[in-house]
Amino acid sequence: MNDMYGKGILKGLSVSLKRFFETYLDDLSWIGRRYNTDAGIAHRGSKDARGIFTVQYPEEKIPVPEEFRFIPFLVYNEGPNGEKNLLCTSCGICAKVCPPQCIWIVRSTDPATGRPIPDPAEFYIDADICMNCGLCAEYCPFDAIKMDHDYELAAFGRHIYNKAMLSKPTKYYESIRPENATRENAARAAKLAARTAPTKAD
Repeated sequence: MNDMYGKGILKGLSVSLKRFFETYLDDLSWIGRRYNTDAGIAHRGSKDARGIFTVQYPEEKIPVPEEFRFIPFLVYNEGPNGEKNLLCTSCGICAKVCPPQCIWIVRSTDPATGRPIPDPAEFYIDADICMNCGLCAEYCPFDAIKMDHDYELAAFGRHIYNKAMLSKPTKYYESIRPENATRENAARAAKLAARTAPTKAD
């Protein structure tokens, strides 16, 4: 009966009107701090927010949690002369465990002996197929592949990344995943200390 006389529509419009005015009231109480600030974004995501609480993307971006995962990348250590020493040994485990099979690795070989070298000649990831599951990073025995936080990948063509595009320094990984990096570095240090510690026979 209410809908017959348009009362339902008026009720819905009243909710929209209330949100409209509450937006400006909240803007006044948070003047100069509600937009383009970390505190303002956190406020709009809290239960105390009034009015609109959407983020004005791309001017504003919600900070992603440390465990957020997107396209994988390859980690390298920087040498004293700026050289990039990839941790990847091209073992191929990441490609084997990848559910959508979006990873391709071209192994390097020694031209003199023809034997494989633990350094990939090329490394490709088809980001259009990648499901961001993180299994490649989880199963990598050398911590050479990690999940990135960069989700702004819109383009007009295919997203096929090669080794140069995927390679990022250890410092970058430590900046986006500080807690994980701290735990991993502590585990490596403990393992190294256990290896170098003198035994009872010594």
